This record gives sequence, structure tokens and C-alpha cells, in this order.
Amino acid sequence: MNRRRVGFILALGLLAVLLALMLSRLERYEEVVDHGPSPAAQADPYLAADRFLAESGLAVERARLSDAVVRQSPANHTLLLLGERADMTAAQSERLLDWTARGGHLVFVAEQLWDEASGRSGDLLLDGLGLQQHEVETRRTSEAEPRSSEPGPELTRLYIEEQSAPAYLAFDVRFHLYDPNGRAHAWANSAGATHMLQLRHGEGLVTVLTDAWIWQNDRIGQYDHAWLLWYLTQDTQVTMVTERSSASLLALLARHYPLSLAVLGLILILALWHFGWREGPIRDSAQPARRSLTEHLRATAAFLLRNGASAELIQPLQADIDRRAIRRRPGYGQLSMDERLTLLAELSGLPSDNVRIAMRPAAGKSSPIEFTQQVAHLQSLRNAL
Repeated sequence: MNRRRVGFILALGLLAVLLALMLSRLERYEEVVDHGPSPAAQADPYLAADRFLAESGLAVERARLSDAVVRQSPANHTLLLLGERADMTAAQSERLLDWTARGGHLVFVAEQLWDEASGRSGDLLLDGLGLQQHEVETRRTSEAEPRSSEPGPELTRLYIEEQSAPAYLAFDVRFHLYDPNGRAHAWANSAGATHMLQLRHGEGLVTVLTDAWIWQNDRIGQYDHAWLLWYLTQDTQVTMVTERSSASLLALLARHYPLSLAVLGLILILALWHFGWREGPIRDSAQPARRSLTEHLRATAAFLLRNGASAELIQPLQADIDRRAIRRRPGYGQLSMDERLTLLAELSGLPSDNVRIAMRPAAGKSSPIEFTQQVAHLQSLRNAL
């Protein structure tokens, strides 16, 4: 065995030892990379609630706040009105409450605070049910208080019959629901406020919440939030309205600026009447028999005179006189202007001043009097020749 082969074997052995040493020191571990919410979850804050209800065996439908929602049968139907209702009209509110009174279950979020001065809140559904929402101070536990495994007073507790422990919910403790008429038969309270009321309305049921954040994607898995959603919708068909109600621009303008729209419409009508095409009585066309050559010539001459083209009318007459003078005196074309005027006066027997006026260069634009005088002298000179 030569030295080269021995060296190669030793190198392989050393490499195998190093590889075995490295493998003995390797440790297996798993790493989870959080890429954040999916685009669908970012676009829809209630996507998890929708899928949770569907996985619970309920028929879930997403819709906008419109008349199409209340046309559905209210029997065994729950309407989750979670979107903003700033653009809701009084007619829509009445139709929703009427739909609920016929056996539906309406779940909505109170949006406005009670105004003592006006005696109303401005929230059409709250005012229609005689309920109020007030703002309360947030109660905070001090750091000196001992901590325990029991949920703190900032959580809302919902007690259910035949249940030994309440359901815990993280509502916003800054708001409080108040039922001045005592119609509510179920409620959920925190240490200092009520955050859910449930009452009968006709043949149906109404559940009012201070907020619906507990069912958004990042909070539905906390505490008993998912259980409350299932509890309110169990054994019913569910319609979720999570998008903000929107009215057309024309509807918003008509609602807030009716007088301005009326004035603008009147101005538009007057402008169309002022600038519109107006047609008078039909004028009979002239008979072809009266369109003679003389009328055309006179009309053409009048047009040229009005547009400063008198020179085009004078020059043909002066050229005709020059032709007549050349026939009388063949050397007329070689004479100067003064000699021509003298010769024309001799041949015609007219005063030299009249001949000079007739044969003066035509101006670009002359007065009607000057034009008439020059044409008259030209005609006399032409006749004399």
C-alpha cells in the first residue's frame, strides 16, 4: 500500500470522526413563525365569529343593513346588528322593531349616550325601546390590593339558571345600560355597570350590548365571549350585519340640505330656460322665380361694399375704360398717369377734375358717398368713350 492511499484513508477516518462528533451535539427543536392575521381576517374583524357559528352548526348569512334583511321570516331568526348605525333612518328603525315584534331576535350595540337636556339619546333603536346608555367612571384596582385567581371586578358576570358559575365577559366598563321602565328580564353586570340587557318586544326578543368588541377576531377566544355568542344564537338562523350602513350621496344631501337642493334645482331650470335653443315661427322660403341675376349681382356688390372690398368693384370699371382708350389711341398704355388723364379728358370732353375723380386709385375701404360719386363719374366717362 503506497503512502497516497494511506493518507486518503486517514483523511476519511478523521472526517468521519468529526461528523460523528457534530451529530452528537445537534439538538432537534421546533420554531413557530407567526405571520400575523391573514388578509381576510384583517379585512373582516368578525370573521372568527362567523366561522365559529358555522362550525357550531348554525346557518350564517352576511348582509347589509337594508330592507332586504327585515323581509326575511322572523321566526327562529337572530339578527346580529354589529355594524355602525349612524346613517340609519327612522323608517328603517321602525321596520327593524316591527320585524322583532313578529318573533325575531334582534341583537344590537348601543351607540349614543343619553342626553338629559333633550330627553333622548339620538340612537333610534334605544329611544324606540325606552332604554338609556350612560357613561361611568372606570373603576381600577390599586396595585396594593392582593391578587387572586378570581376574575377582577372589571369583568362582567352573566348568571344563567342551573349554572353553578357565572360566565365572564370583558365588556367596556365605561358604559352602563339603564332600563327606566323595568322591562328587562335578564342582564349582565360588572362591579359598577350593566353591559347587557335582554327584554321582550312583542313576540320577539331584544338583546342590547354596550359594545361588540368581545366578538372581534382578537377577543372572541378570551373568557366566555364565544360561549355568549353561541348562547344568544342557538337553534336559530343567523344574519350578521357588520358593515357600516351607507346611504347614497343624493340621499344624504336630500336629508341634510333639502332647501339648498330645491334652490339649486330652480337655478338649473332657469339656466336651461335662458340658454336653451328657442325656435320662432317657420319662415317661408323665397320663390325661385324672384331670384334673378340682377338681385344676385346687387347682393354680391352690397356684401363686398359692407366688408371693405370697394376696390374689387372699382377696378373692373377702370380697366374697361383703359381698354376703350387703347382702342381709340393705341399708344395709351405707354403714357404716364397724368398724360392718360389729359388724354381721357380730351377724348370724352369731360372736365379734367371729373376724370381725375373717376380714375383715382380705389381705396381699401371708402364711405358710401365717395364710392357712389366715383362710380357715377366712371359711368359718365365710360359712356363718353
